[in-house]
Amino acid sequence: MDADSLLLSLELASGSGQGLSPDRRASLLTSLTLVKRDYRYDRVLFWGRILGLVADYYIAQGLSEDQLAPRKTLYSLNCMEWSLLPPATEEMAAQTAVVKGRFLGDPSHEYEHTELQKVNDGDKVFEEEVVVQIKEETRLVSIIDQIDNAVAVVPRGVLFKTPFGPVHVNRTFEGLSLSEAKKLSSYFHFREPVELKNKTLLEKADLDPSLDFLDSLEHDIPKGLPASSPGSWSVQMERGHALVVLRSLLWPGLTFYHTPRTKNCGYIYVGTGEKNIDLPFML
Repeated sequence: MDADSLLLSLELASGSGQGLSPDRRASLLTSLTLVKRDYRYDRVLFWGRILGLVADYYIAQGLSEDQLAPRKTLYSLNCMEWSLLPPATEEMAAQTAVVKGRFLGDPSHEYEHTELQKVNDGDKVFEEEVVVQIKEETRLVSIIDQIDNAVAVVPRGVLFKTPFGPVHVNRTFEGLSLSEAKKLSSYFHFREPVELKNKTLLEKADLDPSLDFLDSLEHDIPKGLPASSPGSWSVQMERGHALVVLRSLLWPGLTFYHTPRTKNCGYIYVGTGEKNIDLPFML
């Protein structure tokens, strides 16, 4: 959710239990304004909160003028002091994949994992148990990146792609119509497209290249399930059809909201940072 409209956005997402105390809201309003100024971001998003056993991580992201350029991610434990996280890498994802359970809430905490590694001793090769330490901060970076790639959402039309490539905020976007807002096909993944690149020119013929340049949520079917599966999203109309809410079943805690015929839209994650690996068995 955009930090410039934080209070309204939190109110729209409050139906999913994503509220914050008045003190936290006031702190975020002040600190995120300073983050935008000091880091010279074009936009700052309040990404959400990852719940820890001892403390919670509050997450914000800074965007450049090109909305699909790599986002900068920051975290805070008190909503006032923010620390910049390093970019996510495939190596981080591989390292942290073995860590299970809840976050502690201490970025310096180190998880210990025992793994077998091959050791050469002359002509002999044998396996030896090695204790590998993984920092919670590294796990935090990896989980945020996974959630972004899987369930960060924007409605169709809120962004537009210029003929030269960069993606900008569409200042003329006035919201989806009520009928469009009910369709999962009206919402896109907020990341570089993957499925779209595999489509043929014939399949792209009816697409508007300035608006339909991202992957649609309607194709989010867990692996191994038929195309007729209900997918990994729940779409609900709330407040007398005045608000559409999308909830991720794959990453419980991710909520996207949009008020039809208005510019009000955004997403927030409030959860434990744990993926629902049982989803294919639940559908």
